[in-house]
Order: sequence, then structure tokens, then C-alpha cells
Amino acid sequence: MRFRTLFTIVMSAAAMAAFAVEMPFIAGEKFPDTDGRHINAHGGGIMTKDGTYYWYGEHRGDGTPGSGQKGVALYTSDNLRDWTNRGIVLAMSDTEGDILEKGGIIERPKVLYCPNTGKYVMWFHHELKGRGYGAAHSAVAIADSPYGPFRLIESSRVNPGIMPENLDTEARNKTWAKDLEWWTPQWREAVGEGLFTIRDLEGGQMARDQGVFVDDDGKAYHIYSSEENLTLQIAELDPTYTRHTGRYVRLFPGGHNEAPAMFKHDGTYWLITSGCTGWDPNEARLMKAKNIFGPWEQLPNPCRGEKAEKTYLGQSTFVMNNDGRYTFMADVWNPKCLADSRHLWLPIEFEADGTPYINSPYNK
Repeated sequence: MRFRTLFTIVMSAAAMAAFAVEMPFIAGEKFPDTDGRHINAHGGGIMTKDGTYYWYGEHRGDGTPGSGQKGVALYTSDNLRDWTNRGIVLAMSDTEGDILEKGGIIERPKVLYCPNTGKYVMWFHHELKGRGYGAAHSAVAIADSPYGPFRLIESSRVNPGIMPENLDTEARNKTWAKDLEWWTPQWREAVGEGLFTIRDLEGGQMARDQGVFVDDDGKAYHIYSSEENLTLQIAELDPTYTRHTGRYVRLFPGGHNEAPAMFKHDGTYWLITSGCTGWDPNEARLMKAKNIFGPWEQLPNPCRGEKAEKTYLGQSTFVMNNDGRYTFMADVWNPKCLADSRHLWLPIEFEADGTPYINSPYNK
């Protein structure tokens, strides 16, 4: 999703007083840290603990060819505007054969504080060196401090041998033609029936773009793009937030959703995602449910105004709940220099019926 245009947001004094005092508008311009360097934390999210904001994200190298990904970076702030670089809290390894060996991929890190254990838990999408995006692992690491260092616990696929709750168990014994042509009606029907779920059942479900969510009751959930990026899945985490319980569901089989960002407002679960078009921007999707395990309903694009059909050149990564005010956080990808990918933070507003929407930063 390559950044194309810089623009300035002009806000009224009333809007500033109502929202941006706590959460700034970031609209694709360079966002410097307290050292004046563009914040190198992409595909990430913000955790709040004891009055401090912790922003974890992908560190995408120093911008020079071949510099490569260093791991997960941390920035901290007490006002959401001024961010201090705290360094790499989960580092790629220089050791040959290490599971986190440089040349692998870490994407979309999210960190939770677990009150049951006092640990900080990081979930991320992990790809192994030399396998491109073929491993499709979900990985978890823990630390005693939000500043790290985080220690990898596991990198694997999700819920091996376990069927999703909303797929008929008879699908386990179903077979499909091996020569099904992708994107045909017959193939789409097979995907809905569990074609890829069953294919991956023994070794576990694929997990690429991902996020985590903690509900009002303290239960945590893992949301990820699975089944060759065709189907979203939501999996419950155990009380330590470091393992799956085995309970999970499939959302919108064959819908081709990624970049999930979940939040809850007035008792309704909301999920913003993108389509799958590589680094190029596309139209955001909005889903809602009264129960996190469904049923889920898909709604029209939540974005409005100029460039809404391209999500303002961004792709969702996280929704920040700041004392009941919500901010849509997205990445404006620059595939030619991922370290220079920009940040997009826009307020989420709500219709009278509670439906969320986002206004274009291009609107005057």
C-alpha cells in the first residue's frame, strides 16, 4: 500500500477539544519520535498500562537495501503525541537455524498484559526463514516487563486436530475433487464446506494477518486470517493468554479478508478488515456480532468521503479504545521502503444506531 500523497489536517477548535487532545490525527505525514526519527513500528498496536502507552510494531530495518527486519520495536508515550524509542523488545536472531533467524518474517505484533500471571504476552504472525509465507505460523512470546525482552514460547499453526465449532463434524470425512479450479462456484462452495480447514486439520490452521482482543470479562481472543487468507477465524485463549483453548469459529469462508482489527462498543463486537491485494490499498470491510463467536454480519465499507474506496491509502492494523473514544489505526505501506511506511490514525464516529464510520482526512 504505497504512500502517494502528503496532506495536512485542519481541525476546528471544537474538534480539537473533543478528541485530539488525547489522540492526534496522523494522516500519512512523517511521524517523528522524540529523537526526530520517523516511528518504525508498523502493523502494530497500543497497550495501555499504569498511565503509559506502549506502541509495539514491526521494525522494518533502517531503510537501506538489505538492512532487513530487526524484530519488534517499542515506543512509549504519556500523551499519545510524543513517543520515545525504547528499542527492539523481540529481536531476530543471528544464529543459523534459530526459529527467529533473520530472513524470517514477523508481522502484526500485539501485546496484552495478563492479570492472571503478571506477564506481558505478545502474539504475532511468524514466517520461517526460506519458506516465504508458507509456514503461516502464529507465535507467542512473554516478558516480565512491558519493555521486554520478550522470550519466544512457541511458533506453530493453530488448534491442530480440532474442528471449528461452526463447521459440521461430518466435513472431517468429506472429500473434494483435487482439480477444483480456484474462484469457480464449485470451488467457493468447497471452501465454505471446509476444504482448507480439513486439509490443515492435522497440522493446525494457517494464521497470517492477526490481532488479539480482550473482552469485558477478561477473556482474550485471537483473530487471524486463515485457510490461504480466504477465511477469518476467531480462537479463544486460555487464562494465561499464551495458549488456545481449542474453541474457535470460522468467519466468512472464501471472503478473502485480512488485517483484522476488533473492538467492542455498547455491547456489539465490531471488526474492520481489508481485502487481500498485497501492498496495494483496497476497500475496508466492516462486520458486527452480538456474540464474539457469531453469527457475524457484514456491512458496507465504514470509510466515507474522498479515497474511501482505498481506505485513504491505508490498511487496518488496530482500533485504539481511549476512554471510550475509538481511533482507527492503519498502515500506509511503502513496499519500496517498508521502514518509511506511514501511519494513519483517524477517529471512529458512530451513527444514531451505533454503526461506526470513519471520515476522510482529505475532506476539507
